[in-house]
Amino acid sequence: MAHDWSRYWRSPDRPLEAMHAHFERHVYHRHSHETYSFGVTETGAQSFTCRGSAHTSAAGMVMAFNPEDPHDGHATNALGFTYKIVHIGTDLVSNALTDVTGRHTGLPLFAAPVVDDPVLASALRELHAALLSGEATALRRDELLTRTIAAIVRRAATTPIRPAGRPGRSARVARQARQLLHDRLRDDLTADDLARATGASRYAVYRAFRSEYGMAPSDYQRQLRLRKARALIAGGTPLGEAAMETGFADQSHLTRWFTRYFGLTPGTYREATTGA
Repeated sequence: MAHDWSRYWRSPDRPLEAMHAHFERHVYHRHSHETYSFGVTETGAQSFTCRGSAHTSAAGMVMAFNPEDPHDGHATNALGFTYKIVHIGTDLVSNALTDVTGRHTGLPLFAAPVVDDPVLASALRELHAALLSGEATALRRDELLTRTIAAIVRRAATTPIRPAGRPGRSARVARQARQLLHDRLRDDLTADDLARATGASRYAVYRAFRSEYGMAPSDYQRQLRLRKARALIAGGTPLGEAAMETGFADQSHLTRWFTRYFGLTPGTYREATTGA
């Protein structure tokens, strides 16, 4: 009988989160994170698609996702997989690199979603243990965070993320559609609404959005709502109220999608973040 479990930790004052989980049946819906996400597979293997290609992270391998990198995920076989992952905000990454180099170097870009590097795997395990144990001092956590970020960038990053040039029409259409989704988070928007806001056809909006952000506008909208619901729950908002405020039909609807995206229920997340 399959046995999926997860433990979650979230910093109360910084964009820093960590999870330890084992999944046999759970399948992640395609999603992305606002943060950098670095994970290490402990046992088994997990398969996922990212940037148009299929990847597998076996035991001991490291996963490196850039912010807003769309990906999914599932167990490679019936034995499942166990993994540890840390989500680190871009400001924390930038500040850590500035501390190490003495200058602002820009944000790094990770070209390979899977890296086979025992040194990085060890560093991530040590940082993860300090975050979840509750026994490490704040200073020790900060030291490990800076050291781990520096090691990952030094050993796995390719080029810094630099500001893009002036966007073409397709990119502008995608960004205008995205802005509407942000501005009207709770509204039941239609494809016609996006088309009117961008001055493009419904198909052109869909195609441009998929090209720019790696997912359909409807998936992006749902992800926005889930991120907002997660923030509300962490702030103590009751689950039913969080569902209503973010455009979900009810609490059960929120729970289903929350679990598919984040690998744990809203109730488990609330307990981990608020102690309630």
